[in-house]
Amino acid sequence: MPVHPSVPLSATAATLRRAGCVFAEDEARLLHEAARSPRELDTLTERRASGLPLEHVLGWAEFLGHRYAVDTGVFVPRRRSELLVRQAAALGPGRAVVVDLCCGSGALGVALAAALDGVELHSCDIEPAAVRCARRNLGGLGHVYEGDLFAPLPAALRGRVDLLLANVPYVPTGDVDLLPAEARVHEPRVALDGGDDGLDVMRRVAADAPNWLAPGGSLLVETGEHQTPAAVEVVAAAGLIPRVVVSPELYATVVTGTAPGTGTGSG
Repeated sequence: MPVHPSVPLSATAATLRRAGCVFAEDEARLLHEAARSPRELDTLTERRASGLPLEHVLGWAEFLGHRYAVDTGVFVPRRRSELLVRQAAALGPGRAVVVDLCCGSGALGVALAAALDGVELHSCDIEPAAVRCARRNLGGLGHVYEGDLFAPLPAALRGRVDLLLANVPYVPTGDVDLLPAEARVHEPRVALDGGDDGLDVMRRVAADAPNWLAPGGSLLVETGEHQTPAAVEVVAAAGLIPRVVVSPELYATVVTGTAPGTGTGSG
């Protein structure tokens, strides 16, 4: 229920609809719930109508049934990434060592830790704003590092990682400008741009993944449907055993690369 009867929910929805918000009624309801006064409601509505992602306006995003802090300028976790977490949870051994590369807000790693028992969680991102946000979301659940891919991780993790989540950028450079303004204007380009064919960062991750994975450990990456054959080749070239899972409902494709050997859970 709206908390500001002096400002009709329908009026807020109409403002958002004129701004092009497809789910204007739902968004209006969330803005009414978030605002502590009519003046704050006006401010939130203005920010959303100007094109700021709803999650940045609210300061949180919902992912797998939980809310995670998402600060302005931080990549917003997508619903399609639920497939990545679910696939990782299905593979996870007891007391898994988990690394969440390109973690953004940290939502994926935290959601996976919630699905498994006794996780040792390490998350990292190259964006300082994302690192600050991830530290808020992880709290005392794990460690967050700032740096490029594997570079900031402790060397002691080499050969111990059971689950390596890598929600790497996979939009081809030439397609970034075709993304909705919410993404291309308000999210960091480094979280979107995957190079000429969208797989540059994935190649770097896959090439180094065998050095970090435990025997039987798995790398999981999200990719575009049309990129799947090339992504499978990238994973196989790194000496990992590839597998593809597709969710038409989520419009999501996950490529898993498993290291040879038998995982035992090395937490």
